[in-house]
Amino acid sequence: MKKTFAILSALAFACAISLPAAAQPKNAAKIKRVQMAKEKEQHPEIAAAIRHLKEAKQNLEHASHDFGGHRVTALKHIDEALEECHKALEFDKK
Repeated sequence: MKKTFAILSALAFACAISLPAAAQPKNAAKIKRVQMAKEKEQHPEIAAAIRHLKEAKQNLEHASHDFGGHRVTALKHIDEALEECHKALEFDKK
């Protein structure tokens, strides 16, 4: 009796887990591909520049010395460059 109950419980649990997948439309995979294509980076060079600028900013923020104020100035220039990159992406959307 306990064995039958365990099997039925496992079967009910498996059915409950599979319900959300069965409820998805048949073209869900196609919809997901279309969404991914829309989200795909349109400007990989600018995206790479943003990643590199963020990495450089992080490196400068963790530098052990002030370097006579030049580190702070470099950080300010990086922030300005990041802002310009984001403006470029916004400009392209218009």
